[in-house]
Amino acid sequence: MDYTKILRQPVITEKSTILKEENNQVVFKVAPYANKIEIKKAVEEAFGVNVEKVNVANKRTRKKKRLGREIGKETGYKKAYIKLSPGDKIEYFEGV
Repeated sequence: MDYTKILRQPVITEKSTILKEENNQVVFKVAPYANKIEIKKAVEEAFGVNVEKVNVANKRTRKKKRLGREIGKETGYKKAYIKLSPGDKIEYFEGV
């Protein structure tokens, strides 16, 4: 499967930045149908790094959003915490 269909976007938050600096982990939003093996292969293919471990978490929809008179829900997503092998690094938004 093509890695562009699995990896959606990196998650850039305070927590993910701390994980990146201290534990050599990166966080991505991924496709809801992707499993750990597919995510691992997609990251290795896209960035040319070795992946040690993959953990996934589903963010549920809780918050209600309002647009005019219509009330809906915020969409949920699946995110993957990816631990890289020592010495490997994924650089995005470095030096900005």
